[in-house]
Amino acid sequence: MKLGKKALEALQAEIDGRLMPGDELIVAGPVAAEGTAWITKNYYDRLREFFAERFLEDAVKLPEVYGTGTENDKIWKMAEESGASARYRMGEGGFLAALWKMAEASGVGLSADIRSVPIRQETIEICEILDVNPYKLLSGGSILMGIHGGDAFVQQLRREGIMAAVIGQTDSGNNRLLYSGGNARYLERPAEDETKKLGFLIS
Repeated sequence: MKLGKKALEALQAEIDGRLMPGDELIVAGPVAAEGTAWITKNYYDRLREFFAERFLEDAVKLPEVYGTGTENDKIWKMAEESGASARYRMGEGGFLAALWKMAEASGVGLSADIRSVPIRQETIEICEILDVNPYKLLSGGSILMGIHGGDAFVQQLRREGIMAAVIGQTDSGNNRLLYSGGNARYLERPAEDETKKLGFLIS
């Protein structure tokens, strides 16, 4: 179901710019680092049954260590200087919500490989224990963008110590496909953030 005019305008106001057909999609900053830190703080005692304290301490520091503070101006400015057609600061709903919002606001189709999305091993393991989908998890500080010449920009980001990858491409069609291995599925409208499944209240 398509968004109404007012809902679409509100969504477009969240996005800086518009994706264009042929843009390469880049994720800068490991997704769900913010959510991983939050989960670890709130479920520390339970997670200690499965992980060493050093591992959990590292998980709490993910946003700080990997430069994904909630206002990641460095990546934002680098994207602008490199001619990104659209930029979006991820937040609630994580990577998948950000991807849907950008595509819907821009009226483009896309294909994306979820295996290419930058993510830390700490996030994968902690989310597995708590049955949380890391791609739907709070991802403040990570940025999704569309740009031509994506590979060159990814290398620029990596030289700055920022985890980044080209994860897909936009097109002029209507399909929005997510690939994982040989499987493909349609990108769905965002569900609520995974932290809410754990009983957190997001302010």
